[in-house]
Amino acid sequence: MSVKVRPLHDRVLVKRLELEEEVRGGIIIPDTAKEKPQEAEVVAVGPGKLQDDGSRQPMDVKAGDRVLVGKYSGSDIKIDAENYVILREDEILAIVG
Repeated sequence: MSVKVRPLHDRVLVKRLELEEEVRGGIIIPDTAKEKPQEAEVVAVGPGKLQDDGSRQPMDVKAGDRVLVGKYSGSDIKIDAENYVILREDEILAIVG
């Protein structure tokens, strides 16, 4: 996956991982009624938050990590027909695995 986006400061670019669709009783739920997945894969990370003394705070996540994010956190963006979310590192709830 080659995305030509470099987040700034403490921002992280993630791609939400699609959940496997479960059909119960033959009912198919349309895409508009489905919840956003909370699990995502980190695609790119910024250099870190700039501290008052001029140094950078290192990021806790790196590209390739699987993380949990809030359902409505970050900003949805579209790059080359792919949907991504860009958010601050402190909006990431946990690293999975």
